Amino acid sequence: MASSKEYLEFILGQLSTLEDITYKAMMGEFIIYYRGKIVGGIYDDKLLVKPVKSAITYITTTSYELPYEGAKEMLLVDEVDNKEYLSGLFEVMYDELPPPKPKKKK
Repeated sequence: MASSKEYLEFILGQLSTLEDITYKAMMGEFIIYYRGKIVGGIYDDKLLVKPVKSAITYITTTSYELPYEGAKEMLLVDEVDNKEYLSGLFEVMYDELPPPKPKKKK
């Protein structure tokens, strides 16, 4: 099932206090970037983030989900209605996220 543009807009609104939040549409879902690094994505109208240590510590009730068949498990973010919580989660995760992969030259 694909995610809705409305849910994406809601999440982007919740993250509006952060600068440099971007996204990419991919096969009906959305990959979310913070300052150039992949934080997670929206899959089936659910926000899932990478299971880095800081996110596991920050999210009080951790629940893992597969974003799609064959993928690695990610953390489900339930508290999407709380702007400060969501922004704080992205901020604490940032340093632990891997740098973006260099683009291949053609």
